Amino acid sequence: MKDHFRSVARTSVVAVLTALVLAAPGRAQVGAPVTIIDPNIATENDLGALAGMSPAIAARLVAERPFLRMAELDTFLAGQSLDAAQRTELYGRMFVHLDLNTASDQEIQMIPNVGARMLREFKEYRPYVALAQFDREIAKYVDDTELARLAQYVFVPIDLNTASDEDILSIPGVGNRMLREFKEYRPYQAMEQFRREIGKYVDDDEVARFERYVTID
Repeated sequence: MKDHFRSVARTSVVAVLTALVLAAPGRAQVGAPVTIIDPNIATENDLGALAGMSPAIAARLVAERPFLRMAELDTFLAGQSLDAAQRTELYGRMFVHLDLNTASDQEIQMIPNVGARMLREFKEYRPYVALAQFDREIAKYVDDTELARLAQYVFVPIDLNTASDEDILSIPGVGNRMLREFKEYRPYQAMEQFRREIGKYVDDDEVARFERYVTID
């Protein structure tokens, strides 16, 4: 009987601890900038001041954005006569966030100093369900400074119906006003609903930029 009560007690403790973990505050799902700016929302002046850029290229970039994949930005910059070395240098200061679950090998290796070994580590832990998972796994191979540098390049899509305020605000360009709009239309049934509702406040290009950071599970 005592063993039974001990077993029940242990089960209760585990259940409580599990509930506490699940109830813990959310962690932002887009890596915090350390050295880079987002070319989809940065000002033309800030872009033009980057090494390898020029005011003319910056103006053309702003006219062409949003870039919904890093590969699109890379193709654009190659068309502006920036060679591979120049683009790599630039990507230490400017980058389009990579979806950890769908980014191509080519895109991951556009992150400066990410070689074949780190590419394998990025992909080994797919599917990622949270950025904290990336931090935990990649921390096995690099120190905290390098982890923060790598994390700034990536994101894990957030669930529109369950994401915390912190998660939503981590999307570049989302402030408190747009946070309210994201949450107002919960529960979302389909991505088309998100496009329709958020399209009341921003243009189609901005809706598409937001959409790459979200999902409906």
